[in-house]
Amino acid sequence: MKRPRVAIVGATGLVGQEFIRILEQRRFPMASIRLYASDRSTGKTLQVKGQRIEVKETTEDSFDGIDIALFSAGADISRRFSPLAAQAGATVIDNSSAFRMEPDVPLVVPEVNPEDIEGHGGIIANPNCSTIQMVVALHPLHQVNPIKRVTVSTYQSVSGTGSAAVEELRIQSASVLNGSGVVARVYPYQIAFNVLPEIDVFMENGYTKEEWKLVEETRKIMHAPDMAISATCARVPVVIGHSEAVQIEFTQPMSAQEARELLRQAPGVKVMDDPAARVYPYPTFAAGRDEVFVGRIRQDSSHPNGLVLWIVSDNLRKGAALNAVQIAEEVLRRAGSRQC
Repeated sequence: MKRPRVAIVGATGLVGQEFIRILEQRRFPMASIRLYASDRSTGKTLQVKGQRIEVKETTEDSFDGIDIALFSAGADISRRFSPLAAQAGATVIDNSSAFRMEPDVPLVVPEVNPEDIEGHGGIIANPNCSTIQMVVALHPLHQVNPIKRVTVSTYQSVSGTGSAAVEELRIQSASVLNGSGVVARVYPYQIAFNVLPEIDVFMENGYTKEEWKLVEETRKIMHAPDMAISATCARVPVVIGHSEAVQIEFTQPMSAQEARELLRQAPGVKVMDDPAARVYPYPTFAAGRDEVFVGRIRQDSSHPNGLVLWIVSDNLRKGAALNAVQIAEEVLRRAGSRQC
């Protein structure tokens, strides 16, 4: 593929702005770029590679001449416009949940299953943020010693909900510290100095949709339909960075040291694991970084074939925009290989 013409849908949101930063930082070879959002953002300008570019309303005609369309504007917008973009000839990389579990739509983490990109029908799904960082850490271990069961508890930052949630945390924190009353608008209860075990809606089985995404998406990405997975997802008063406590049951015993060595060699992973020196990952360290950080690697005292990991990553970067741009890079690489 020649230098692609790129469109960003949802350009004014947190992930949309991160798209722009990452495209610049990675020197993505764009011939041109168009920025789209809702009619509320029409006329705003954003800086891309030193130029101010006007944000336009997303319409049915927005994708004429576009080669790659990066979507992060919510599932409803994706369901409406992604098929139109694909029909116009663009490769859509969609950050919403709209197409993730469609059998004919690849769900891709480039460090894990880049080959699934082949044969896409114009739309490639970007997984959920909490799923991405977990599978990047699980995959190199699973290749050596197949994983039978995963139990994960997540501690997810408010930026995963959007800019309104970040502002709500800021306002509520100031109110609590000033002894003033707190008003909850984005979340059902106060998020400042609190933890809410509710992300997305509750399902009939007692899990939330966020928890079920972790289950279904992990199985699809890792091609492990029988892997037993249970998740509990909580929202915490952190601006950027999701953390996960992950218990893994392997087919055979695996030592913590073997896991450390495998993870040190794994693409996209940075091991930070020296508890005696208080070296372990945490959200404020991971914010603004591209890696998936893993620490607290230890034997599971409850199972002879078990390990426990602590996994942290920037949810706006590797958990969203960076992974999508990496997919776009892989699309270009594979197109170039076919032309050679």
